[in-house]
Amino acid sequence: MTPDALAAIHANAFSATRAWSANEFSSLLSQNGTLICGTSHSFALIRVVVDEAEVLTLATDPTMRRQGLAKAALTDAEAAARHAGALTMFLEVGEDNIAAKAIYAACGYTQVGRRPGYYVPKNAAPIAALVMRKELKPA
Repeated sequence: MTPDALAAIHANAFSATRAWSANEFSSLLSQNGTLICGTSHSFALIRVVVDEAEVLTLATDPTMRRQGLAKAALTDAEAAARHAGALTMFLEVGEDNIAAKAIYAACGYTQVGRRPGYYVPKNAAPIAALVMRKELKPA
């Protein structure tokens, strides 16, 4: 997927917050260890550093939600991270994001921290980010 396509999906998926631009995606994708997994409707962008990986963002076109696309993108990202040498995957999710928290819990992620006021939605009070972690077992 192109940075423009990623930015379009991200803007639709995160309309309540500041979406990432095509230039931001382009910059991230040019960095060592950054990988993209998914389809033209849903993607996970991750970064692997030594033996740890981080989900930078996971986005699904709102018209395509509830079809398992986000979970599939996350599963593919975990496999790519393992292949790149990661033993652990981390992510942050808005404390109020019930759907995403359910996907992460179903995929085996557990909360290991909390960052108060991390996300700042448009015209709303800041929201805490939950830091979640999963051990990546060999395939």
